[in-house]
Amino acid sequence: MQISNTTIPAVKLVTQRRFGDERGFLIETFQGEQFRAAGITVGFQQDNLSYSAARGTVRGLHFQIPPADQAKLVFVLRGAIVDVAVDLRANSRTFGQHVACVLDDQNDAQLYIPCGFAHGFVTLQPDTLVYYKISSPYSPEHERGILWNDPDLAIDWKVSAEDAVLSERDRHHSRLREIEAYF
Repeated sequence: MQISNTTIPAVKLVTQRRFGDERGFLIETFQGEQFRAAGITVGFQQDNLSYSAARGTVRGLHFQIPPADQAKLVFVLRGAIVDVAVDLRANSRTFGQHVACVLDDQNDAQLYIPCGFAHGFVTLQPDTLVYYKISSPYSPEHERGILWNDPDLAIDWKVSAEDAVLSERDRHHSRLREIEAYF
C-alpha cells in the first residue's frame, strides 16, 4: 500500500497492491497501521455503497458540518469515477481549491478526504459501484452541499451540465461563496 499527498496535502491518494493468481486477486483496502504512519488517524464509523446506473451521474458536492463532519475513504468496486474534494477550511491556504482523481476498478486507488472538505464524484461508466468509509454516520441536520458546477470552483467534471444526471437536491445547492464558514 502506498499513501501519497495530492496537490492539497491533507487529501491523500492511496494505492493498493493487487495480489493475483489464476483464481483472481486480493487487495488490502484498509490497513490501520499504514494509515496511522501516514498521519491518517480517523476512526471510521460507517461504510456506504453507492450504485449509479448511468454514465455522467453526479453525486455531490456534499459535506457535513461539525460535530458530525465526515472524513471519507473512497474506492471504486466497478466502473470509474472522477472523485472530487473541495477544501472548505476557511484558514487554509488551499481554501476553495479542489483535488480531482480518476478512481476505477483497475487502478486500485482510493482517495482519502479529511473533515473540512466537500466531496462529490461523477461516473465515467454505466453501472458504477462506489464503496466508501466515513468517520461519522449520516446526519440530515448537519448535511450541506455546494453547487456541483459552481463556476468559481472550475471543476472539470468530464460531463456537460446538459448530460449530467443529478438529484433535484444537488441541482439547487448554493455556490461556495454563499455558504457559511463551517470549518
